[in-house]
Amino acid sequence: MNNPAMLAIGSTLLCGAFGVAGLHTYVSGKAARAALVDRLAITGPNGVGRQRRFTGVDRRLRRTALGKRIHLRLSATGLDLTAGEFFVYVVVGVAALWLIASSVLAPFFGPVAGLVALWGASAFLNWQRQKRIEAFINQLPDLSRILANATAAGLALRTALSMAAEELEAPAGEELAGVANQLAVGRSIDDALGELAERLPSRELVVLVTTLVLSNRAGGTVVGSLRNLTETLEERKETRREVRTMLSEVNATAYTIPLLGLGAMIMLNSVTPGSMARMTSNPVGQIIVIVAIGLYALGFVVMRRLGKIDV
Repeated sequence: MNNPAMLAIGSTLLCGAFGVAGLHTYVSGKAARAALVDRLAITGPNGVGRQRRFTGVDRRLRRTALGKRIHLRLSATGLDLTAGEFFVYVVVGVAALWLIASSVLAPFFGPVAGLVALWGASAFLNWQRQKRIEAFINQLPDLSRILANATAAGLALRTALSMAAEELEAPAGEELAGVANQLAVGRSIDDALGELAERLPSRELVVLVTTLVLSNRAGGTVVGSLRNLTETLEERKETRREVRTMLSEVNATAYTIPLLGLGAMIMLNSVTPGSMARMTSNPVGQIIVIVAIGLYALGFVVMRRLGKIDV
């Protein structure tokens, strides 16, 4: 009787000891991970950077689906912002525009201004992402030239990508540094370059990535292909610049149309104080204002479509 009882007690104590050790390991690992995330949020992935604000908000926001989505979109723009900082700035901007529109025009325009602020935040991220893509495309001829010279000198493609990351400025240097880091930890060239093409989608980058991937799989020389591709990219770069210059007037008109409507409302309310409040106090007036805003938005979208040409 004593031996089974002692065995049970010993087993219980042993299991308890393993449980406590496992719990301690889990808690310490979770704390180390949280400390690492906080350190990266403060100093950035390269170990340097400015002091971050709203770290508590950022820590809580990253656990949600919204925070993860904001972080992914910010990572594609190259902005030196955390998800928490961007979220706080957007909330403050929405509140400010809400109060300004309510006081300058009428309380009815407060929610409208808040929705416009949310759309503006999303449009700002898309603009920054597209700006980064355009900057990367402009560096593709130099990238192709560096890779061609490196491979002609007998260097491996992995080494050539690392060299290009050191030679080129941002954003190409930063993106290629990320690719080089992935290759250093054992990831394949196909996956690393494929992720780069998905993160910064463009026809030019897809052609370059396809050329590098096929040459890496076939094991043949890539010097001739890269040099021909360099000339093609230079020509496309000039073509894109000419098209963008010709369409600049159309794009400026797209932004002028909504500003004219906003200016007309402010001028009308200035000439006759309280006219917008009286008009929006009536359901018919509210419907008219909503229809007018919808028409201005439709004009903006149509003008943007006319000024968007894929080259």
